[in-house]
Amino acid sequence: MLETMEIESSKRIELLDITSQVNAVIQKSGISEGICLLHVPHTTAGITINENADPDVSHDILEMTGRLIPRDENYAHLEGNSDSHIKSSLFGTTIDLIINNGKLLLGRWQCLYFCEFDGPRSRSLYIKIISG
Repeated sequence: MLETMEIESSKRIELLDITSQVNAVIQKSGISEGICLLHVPHTTAGITINENADPDVSHDILEMTGRLIPRDENYAHLEGNSDSHIKSSLFGTTIDLIINNGKLLLGRWQCLYFCEFDGPRSRSLYIKIISG
């Protein structure tokens, strides 16, 4: 099963918790055990897993990546979003997860974040569910 999820970001840079939306797609598939492949088909966005219990964690991630890869640097790419391309490459655009009992198998504090680095934009996320 292949599903496309549409995501609307509201800021230039943000982490959007999409765990419940992806679990809803898994539930809809009817597959209780298998693999969930997620792919972001954009060069200025990404996907990651991290803590969602404390909002300071996502704030710190965005704050530090902004310091390490600043927007206003002497980049050769002239579109003004080179930092977004670099962040997307570092975070990655594809992730594979285990489906167990009809939902993503994540740790207690973990969630799935869609990483927006060049918003606000309309984005897509491809979700491939494989029974196993």
